Amino acid sequence: MENTLSIAVVVPTLNAAADWPRFAPALLACIAPDQVLVIDSSSTDGTFELAQGAGFRVHTIARAEFNHGGTRQLAAELLPEAEVLVYLTQDAILATPDTIATLCKVFADPEIAAAYGRQLPRQGANPIESHARLFNYPPTSSIRTLEMREELGFKTIFISNSFAAYRRSALIQLGGFPSNTIFGEDTVIAAHFLRAGWKMAYVADAQVYHSHAYTWTQDFKRYFDIGVLHSHEAWLLKEFGNASGEGKRFVVSELKHLWSRHAWLIPSAVVRTGLKFVGYRLGRIEHALSLSWKRRLSMHHRFWK
Repeated sequence: MENTLSIAVVVPTLNAAADWPRFAPALLACIAPDQVLVIDSSSTDGTFELAQGAGFRVHTIARAEFNHGGTRQLAAELLPEAEVLVYLTQDAILATPDTIATLCKVFADPEIAAAYGRQLPRQGANPIESHARLFNYPPTSSIRTLEMREELGFKTIFISNSFAAYRRSALIQLGGFPSNTIFGEDTVIAAHFLRAGWKMAYVADAQVYHSHAYTWTQDFKRYFDIGVLHSHEAWLLKEFGNASGEGKRFVVSELKHLWSRHAWLIPSAVVRTGLKFVGYRLGRIEHALSLSWKRRLSMHHRFWK
């Protein structure tokens, strides 16, 4: 793969064997195996052996040690030779052999600190699942700066570490990923980048297949965790605006998307919206809840040690 910058790919894994037949060949079509670092959280399904067999470098951590920000920061520290770090999740399937190269081309601009690609619905995705990807990942690329927060609000710092790349020097300069967040380490560091004068890129031509068919309970728990993030990192809302406007726009878009061909799913979508709202509000007041309740309501229960 031709690129003037040295690139390393980081993949946090936990029992990734089920995804491996699709994930590994797509990754190996994009990059040499010795450029891949797998951070495995003590899998029990043979993930370690599969990663080693593919020629990837593997670093094992205890499952209890995993932290969305801290584990990714560990990878950055283990890869001092890399100028660009590409982060993937184990279920993000690279769409084409030039996907990583396409994403990393934007770093030719020395003012770009981070970039993320387009996530397409996975094969077999349901209409609600598909809409979420189509809404959040449009077909047009863009560059974002701090000044754009007046127009885009909270969307200015939208990014996803399911498929994102970072200029390692910029990441280290700003202290790296936070290790004390429930998740959303990508959003936090994106905000720090823009505040420090860096730019971010959305590269629509760099694509992966990645989506989730969340249950009602999972939707509730995910939005509880988003509420916790916004409670703990209140400065994000203060500096980039409340996220409610984007939420309303999403709901309207979802209902329009379903009305034409999948109207029978509208009641489910409405229930999900209500559950997301309640989950988010509870997350915002998590300080008033007992530790046992936080563990029950959260998707990331290990965070509540």
